[in-house]
Formats: sequence, C-alpha cells, structure tokens
Amino acid sequence: MLEIKNLSKQFGGIHAVDSVSLEIEQGSITGLIGPNGAGKTTLFNVICGSIEPSSGTIHFKNKNITGLPSHQLFYEGILRTFQIAHEFSKLTVLENLMVVPGFQSGEKLMNAWINRKKIKEEEEKIKEKAIEVIEFLNLSHLTYELAGNLSGGQKKLLELGRTMMVDANIVLLDEVGAGVNRTLLNEIAEVILKLNQEKGYTFCMIEHDIEFISKLCSKVIVMSEGKILTEGKIEDIKKNEEVISAYLGRSGAV
Repeated sequence: MLEIKNLSKQFGGIHAVDSVSLEIEQGSITGLIGPNGAGKTTLFNVICGSIEPSSGTIHFKNKNITGLPSHQLFYEGILRTFQIAHEFSKLTVLENLMVVPGFQSGEKLMNAWINRKKIKEEEEKIKEKAIEVIEFLNLSHLTYELAGNLSGGQKKLLELGRTMMVDANIVLLDEVGAGVNRTLLNEIAEVILKLNQEKGYTFCMIEHDIEFISKLCSKVIVMSEGKILTEGKIEDIKKNEEVISAYLGRSGAV
C-alpha cells in the first residue's frame, strides 16, 4: 500500500531521515521503533506532508504522493494521530467527530442562505455516523463532554475516532500509548485490532512500549540515527544484538 524509496530529510547538516526505504502492506499493523532521535516522527511528518523530503519518493497505492501537502493526503485516506492529542478542547466529543468530514455544505456561506435543508440533512447523516463511532469506541457516556476534559487515553481514543469519520486507508499512529494507563491502553489496542480486522484499516505505529507492539504488530521496523537498522517479527527483533545496542545502549533483552 505504501512504498518509500531512498527517502531523506536534512536539517542543515543533520540527516534526520537518511535514505530510508520500506514498504507497508495493505491490511497490516506495522511497528516503527527505535531510540529517541532515531528519526521516526520526522519520517511520519514527511510521509504526511507536514514537511517536504530532501530526496526520495513516496508511493501510495502506486500513486506518487511525494511532497503533497497534508490536506491533499487527507482526501487520499492518509491520516495520522499525534503523541500529544490535538483535540478541539472547547467542543464536545460528538462535535470533534462531526467537524472531520471535508467539503461539508455548511462550509459555504451561500448554502447557509439558500440551501439550509441540504445542510441540515447532511449534518444529520454526519451526526449518525459520529454516534456510531462513539459507540464503537465505548465512549457513549462522554458524547456531550468537552474534549478538553477527557483523560489522556480517552483523547487518544477520540483521535482514532476521527480517523473513522472519513474511512481512512492508512493511519499513522505516533506513540498512541504515551502517557496512557494500562487499562485504557488495552482498550486502545482492542480498538486498533477491531479497526484492522473488521474494517480493514492499515496501521503504522511509532511506539516505545514493546509489550504493546508485540500484541499488535505483524512486522516491526527498527530505526537508528535516521536509518533503517533492521525489520522483522518482534520475536527476532528482541534478540537482535544491533537493536539491543542501539535501543538500550547495553546488553540485555529488549
């Protein structure tokens, strides 16, 4: 589904991403791990169009999307979540979901004057879908709660819910487990698995929690100093001496 070839991003003399090549298969959950500063988030930022690559190419479903801005990639079905949730804190959980779909009729001033019926009908359909998403996430008790009042884990669930409002093709998860208690983390893992198995979502996730990665990912890619160090099944990754050295800086199991 996603093919990256010789992708690089330089900031002055620093090679944050250095000739990275990798593939994400459709319907997979792929883990991306590595020590802090390995270039993982920079790689996500380049893929998602937040920053332009210095060189290399990105193909999505055989289409060259290299350098396309984030808003165009959104309509290709390429979405991401962030390590720190980006909710609209003064809107309710329901409203946070309803604002996601693009090209809504109510966004045009002229429609507000002459096409109110169309706007109302469209908003009702969007609301119905948002409620379905909330129920899927087991957040019904928080439907009308301000998003800013949610816990860290609940905000991460809400971010996953926003990807469901547009039926994403691939979702890039940036440390979805960061700062989340173990109970909610297990709920997030279940949601990711359900989206993958029941709705066919493809995921690529940056994560430091090896237990979380082990539970979800069929393939794990390891980055170090901007480069791909190795990739494979988590059982093999844990035993890899290069990974242990790069990730922990000492002997021992990952």
